[in-house]
Amino acid sequence: MDTPESAGKEHLENITVPSALVSKRFGDDLKTALENGDMVNVLLDWRESLPHPDERVEYEFWTNSNDECGAKCDMQMNFVRSFRGVAQLLEQRGYTQFAPHYITWYCPEAFILSKQCTSQCINHGRYCAPDPEQDFTTGYDGKDVVVQNLIQICLFKVANESRKPWLWWDYVHDFAIRCPMKEKKYTRDCANGVIKSLGMDIDKINKCVGDPDADEDNPVLKAEQDAQIGHGSRGDVTILPTFVVNNRQYRGKLDKRAVLRAICSGFEETTEPDICLTQDIQTNQCLENNGGCWLDNRNNFTACKDTFRGRVCECPIVNGVQFVGDGYTHCEASGVGRCQINNGGCWKETRNGKSVSACSNEESKGCKCPPGFKGDGIHSCDDIDECKDKLFCQCNGCSCENTWGSYECGCGGSSMLYIREHDTCVSKVGNASVGWGFLWVIFFGLGFAGVGAYAVYKYRLRSYMDSEIRAIMAQYMPLENQDTSSHQRTVERADI
Repeated sequence: MDTPESAGKEHLENITVPSALVSKRFGDDLKTALENGDMVNVLLDWRESLPHPDERVEYEFWTNSNDECGAKCDMQMNFVRSFRGVAQLLEQRGYTQFAPHYITWYCPEAFILSKQCTSQCINHGRYCAPDPEQDFTTGYDGKDVVVQNLIQICLFKVANESRKPWLWWDYVHDFAIRCPMKEKKYTRDCANGVIKSLGMDIDKINKCVGDPDADEDNPVLKAEQDAQIGHGSRGDVTILPTFVVNNRQYRGKLDKRAVLRAICSGFEETTEPDICLTQDIQTNQCLENNGGCWLDNRNNFTACKDTFRGRVCECPIVNGVQFVGDGYTHCEASGVGRCQINNGGCWKETRNGKSVSACSNEESKGCKCPPGFKGDGIHSCDDIDECKDKLFCQCNGCSCENTWGSYECGCGGSSMLYIREHDTCVSKVGNASVGWGFLWVIFFGLGFAGVGAYAVYKYRLRSYMDSEIRAIMAQYMPLENQDTSSHQRTVERADI
């Protein structure tokens, strides 16, 4: 019934009553059971017939403001009264996106000026509704219904723009109580009073409604007529009331429980709101044998997560700590803070007020015995006897005493001090004198280094000054040297 086109046209042409198509094997099982005289109960489960792609459900409610259409109108109003609180809760918390719609018809052009069209239509026959009482001579006309439908559409549009689309449910509920046709209050003035009581902008709504007597298209009602035409997997909307969930027409009873189940089936598994997990909507499979999922009996942690479609086994998040594993047989705490949850599943023991653990928050997983212990870190960690195993305190004159998780090493005499890092004993006095002697050597070394650096600095400064002076004097000395050389050359030539 979800995708009847897959059954083949030759079968569909022969189906004249509402039918559900099943596999031949399942059909044969039903026949065999009936032939054996067994009691056969078949439950139609529509949870998988609706698309459920994400964490939000989009649904439409095709309705009418007419309250004089008998049992069908009474059923619509009873549904609005009972479903209003649920619908508003889902909308306010962002779980759903709701939109109301209204069916209108148009009058054939040849009959636009007829009494039937002028009394049942607005905007010169473009948008019509049947006479509420099916009597053209008494009561309200179809055009009155069209106008009230238009007001309700515009009210939703204005409320949606102000991010309060759930006000539509309050208006429809209050209008049905305050403005019934039987009491001759099904008027625009009564509608305006309800709008004002909800604190909505009546001017914006009236502007959206426009002029019903104008010979032109009304953009709001034109969009409603276009929306009536089927698209995708959704067929045309031709009857009232009609419910559409995730672009699929709902085929079921119009009551709170049935419609809520249809909406809940449109959520992606594990994203449905809590209202979809109540006992009157679905069965909690985690209550029986924990759904076959992992369970920590000690701390009552479980990987079973109840969903509208059944259950899923996912390792939980407890106090901000993520558990990892397959969810069925194994889950363990992981990441920062994991040691706060059941000590990360690692060994832990306390003696004489001292607690030792094999869990480290610096590691995202695993257990490791701390220094001074050995073992698997999960079930046990045994103390290492450092003295017996001769791991430490092996210096001359040292005495070793094992403790839980560590050891104590002492040196003979009160003047000796044990250095754990070097596993040796040193004299307390000698150690002090050596320390101060070493410091004096450093101080004298720094002093000599400073004096040497100053001497080098003075020497380099004097050398620099001498070179500068020579350079200045050299600028004058060549003139005298040049005259002397010329005189010597003249004398030599005269001698020759």
